[in-house]
Amino acid sequence: MRTYLLAILFTLAAPLAAHAQSADLVLCDRVAADPSDPDKPADVKGVSDIAAADVATAIKFCKQAASSSRRAMFALGRAYAANRQTNEAIAAWRKAAEKGSSAAMVELGVAYGTGSGVAKDEAQARRLFEKAAQSGNPRGVSNLAALGGAGGAAPADPAQARALLGKAAETNAEAQYQLGLMLANGNGGEKDDVAARALFEKAAAQNHPGALERMGAFAQEGRGGPKDKDAAKAYYERAAALGDEDAKKALERLRCPYAIKDKQGKLVTTLCF
Repeated sequence: MRTYLLAILFTLAAPLAAHAQSADLVLCDRVAADPSDPDKPADVKGVSDIAAADVATAIKFCKQAASSSRRAMFALGRAYAANRQTNEAIAAWRKAAEKGSSAAMVELGVAYGTGSGVAKDEAQARRLFEKAAQSGNPRGVSNLAALGGAGGAAPADPAQARALLGKAAETNAEAQYQLGLMLANGNGGEKDDVAARALFEKAAAQNHPGALERMGAFAQEGRGGPKDKDAAKAYYERAAALGDEDAKKALERLRCPYAIKDKQGKLVTTLCF
């Protein structure tokens, strides 16, 4: 009987102990979880940016939870970054990445890619994005594709980039846009305007500026679907409102479609409507 009672007590105590251990993590999640972190439970909403008033709270509770949670260690890095403690943020992300946090790998990759807090090293950035992408992190995939395309260069392995983007494109607007570009240009496989347009349309529905601009171009030219000047203009306007410079230029070309040039072929003026 005594053994049976002890078993019951331990069973009842276990959830309480687990709850006590996770209290710091719960508070850390509430103020500092990243909505795009694959480690984040579905019931945790996360915050795009840590509020200034929550930074101290985030550092306190994420630090306490970080010893047993890579998610908290990653969030601690976010909190330090929000507090402009770059060295501490990099250190926290390194520890989280070592524990397998793909979100931390992405942040470290961004740091190396931009030279923020560390010496700029695109090769290291690529390695980190590749590792995150292999873990299925959508930002890792899209950043890897974007890094590969920087300066007009193709990804080191376009076919692999396509495959990775294909997985991430199920839910991620940036991945949809990047994969759409690869399909539209025939990078890493067959050129497919219809599939590219479908991907741009998905990303455009999520207000991705680049995808909105591409949808405008595809609608204007009739690529991968019907030609529709009014729809093209509407897409360009949405993209331009979000700051896309190519869309702004496209709108100007729609407004002023005729160019008058001199004998040497130099532009004299445009006819606008």
